[in-house]
Amino acid sequence: MNFENSTEIDLPPHAASLIEGLRDFGYSLETSLADIVDNSITASAKRIDIFADTVSDDPWIAIADNGHGMTRAELLEALRPGTKNPRDERDAKDLGRFGLGLKSASFSQCRQLTVLTRKNGETTAAAWDLDRVGETNRWSAVILDDPSTVPSAQHLGDSGTIVVWKKLDRLDGGYKNDGTKRTQTLNAALSSAERHLRLVFHRYMSGSPSRISLYLNHVKLEPIDPFAEGHPARQLDSEEFLKLSKGVVSFKCVTLPHHKKMSQQEWDDIGGPEGHQRSQGLYIYRADRLIIAGGWLGLARQAESTKLCRIAVDIPNSMDADWKIDVKKASAQLPPTVRNKLKSIVERFVSTSKRTYTRRGRKLIAEDQLPVWNRVLQDDKIIFRPDLSHPVFQDFRDRIGGDLQSDFDACIRLIGSSLPVETIHADIIGGAEKVASDHLDDEALGLQVGALITSLLEGGISADVIPDLLKNNVVLRSHWDRTQEMINKYLEEDA
Repeated sequence: MNFENSTEIDLPPHAASLIEGLRDFGYSLETSLADIVDNSITASAKRIDIFADTVSDDPWIAIADNGHGMTRAELLEALRPGTKNPRDERDAKDLGRFGLGLKSASFSQCRQLTVLTRKNGETTAAAWDLDRVGETNRWSAVILDDPSTVPSAQHLGDSGTIVVWKKLDRLDGGYKNDGTKRTQTLNAALSSAERHLRLVFHRYMSGSPSRISLYLNHVKLEPIDPFAEGHPARQLDSEEFLKLSKGVVSFKCVTLPHHKKMSQQEWDDIGGPEGHQRSQGLYIYRADRLIIAGGWLGLARQAESTKLCRIAVDIPNSMDADWKIDVKKASAQLPPTVRNKLKSIVERFVSTSKRTYTRRGRKLIAEDQLPVWNRVLQDDKIIFRPDLSHPVFQDFRDRIGGDLQSDFDACIRLIGSSLPVETIHADIIGGAEKVASDHLDDEALGLQVGALITSLLEGGISADVIPDLLKNNVVLRSHWDRTQEMINKYLEEDA
């Protein structure tokens, strides 16, 4: 289409309408705060503080940093919507994308945005107020005459920036006139945002010294590393690279430690509120900043057998357009070339994990001397069936004698056929580490120890090797201190 002889007409958008539209890009409090932290990191800040007044009648949130700050002209440009073209080449450390983050992230949470900044001894404060724009229908911000009136102004150092949100209409939970419930709602949202920030910027917050220190109301936040870097039980399965015209994409496959090899706090932090099954999968980083945390993006299914599998995918910011990084920097799409490469990596990694998981399950049964339960493969189905030949069952059957023996066998078979498979399956999906065996009292434990020792001695097994054989039994091994005392006592009496 030829536009040479056409007439050009300026069609500036209505300020009141468009600025309200900037509020609905899908930000949450956590993604909004992360977007502001991005700007602080790009400004070379080493310390970033988030302050929140959630109890006053006019609550506010402030994000302060000690970065290089802005001059008056730079501040006004930063407050302009769409200040940068996403197609422009950026510094490799620049975490920005469209030049909309400061405005869209802030407007999504509040109706009044104030920015106080200092650079080269010059202090400037300016504000957007959506109610004022709605009244005037003009793209006009306000320069403040007295910057010291800005909340948290006292935290501004020789250089740096403070972003302040007031009129928090999207964060009061509808409890504008109920101070207690409004405070509870704000605090709950901040608690959720805290974990998000600890996860998204964990690479920046890790190391000695760390690249940034992040604080919430004067409390230093500790990073949450979803790959348990440095943990001795962590396994690095493979690391590969894909060279493309706009940079290099790296893939690192990691198997997390089993929950028994981590503290409960470590396990819960890495798994997150939805647990390890939901948090398995791909972790996509853009310039060391986490964009996507978990999920397989259609390349695999979430399964119990792969819940410890995670793949770190690192991309440079030069690939933003190819990956369709959104304004919030919270979603992305795999380019075809990367998807094909990643598909083969995921298939290999997942299949290896499933084989290991399956072998481990079979191994536990195979090594278990005289198990109470037998694992039986029948008609392509796995059945767990009580072993009627187990010495404990045989000993009891012999003692009751007569017609009750067949009734006893029927009761044991009933227990086996009544195994609540669906309930166990659901509980394991919800968190296998929370599924455990019932407590075994001394009477029941002693019954098993005695029956097993008797069976082994009658089979010609030397008393010297019996403790080692019984330690292979899963049940006895989990109660080994008590079991060992019973073994010693039984063998002494037998001798």
